[in-house]
Amino acid sequence: MRKLRILPAGEKPSAAPARLASLTHHHLVSLHDLVPQEVDYLLRLARHIKAFPSHYRTALDGRSLALLFEKPSLRTRVTFELGMGQLGGQVIYLGPQEVGLGKREAVKDVARNLTRWVDGVMARVFSHQSVMELAEYSSVPVINGLSDFEHPCQALGDFLTLLEVKGALAGLTLAWVGDGNNVAHSLIYGAARLGVKMRVATPPGYEPDRSAVADARREGGDIQLTHDPGEAVAGADAVYTDVWTSMGQEEEASTRERIFQPYQVNAQLMRKAGSRALFMHCLPAHRGLEVTNEVIDSPQSIVYDQAENRLHIQKAILVALLS
Repeated sequence: MRKLRILPAGEKPSAAPARLASLTHHHLVSLHDLVPQEVDYLLRLARHIKAFPSHYRTALDGRSLALLFEKPSLRTRVTFELGMGQLGGQVIYLGPQEVGLGKREAVKDVARNLTRWVDGVMARVFSHQSVMELAEYSSVPVINGLSDFEHPCQALGDFLTLLEVKGALAGLTLAWVGDGNNVAHSLIYGAARLGVKMRVATPPGYEPDRSAVADARREGGDIQLTHDPGEAVAGADAVYTDVWTSMGQEEEASTRERIFQPYQVNAQLMRKAGSRALFMHCLPAHRGLEVTNEVIDSPQSIVYDQAENRLHIQKAILVALLS
């Protein structure tokens, strides 16, 4: 795997970015809610935290974060728990058996209870409506750790990784191949704010949400849709894919595998992108389906760097929102 540079020039940032007051006590439900200045600030803060972790050991001293999980996750749980601990804060994990959002207890009641006890809530849920409702009724910051419509923490970590490898984001071309899902939506919103061009190749009927594409284009985003994966990846700086069947879609698995087979990221497709193109995946990966072993284990792959940077970008999010 390639070794990332902390900064494009191999230098550590000399000073932390000045605090951006607009993010204090702000929710992070969608990247669509952030302006370009706020996205840029989070990336710069993450780079500084990564370079100087000891400077932030007490940044959230005495603060607490509730981790609300409807869907299990390796990366989300480990990085949020570890991140809060490294910042001096503490977490409380709440699984589906403790909460039962909208079933055992109304979402707004969960929100109103949690805000009496904790300083922030991270929610990893099935429905985007749930995280929106949590934010509506919460008086403390709510962070979307994943919903069926967006995955903003993942996308921010991905752009941090691209920035470290490529040295700059504006003008890069990111190709998305596969399902136009929640990660794709967050990348589309982020790309529009960072000057990254996006080419999205999906089978007919599996395109990203029209409103997400329209919003990004209105904000100046260069978003191109196609059904041809070769067209999407040609000359791209990075090729990104995700699982064909997300959690909750298991009954569609056999149908999706048949439909998405032409969209597998393999060595042949990566050759169309070029030898300098990076391979990206949010993980977990279904090896042999959306990506071959040859590609995910190649020197072009930065998937574990993406996973590492979830820790650093989420620490930046926590510092910006909770401190």
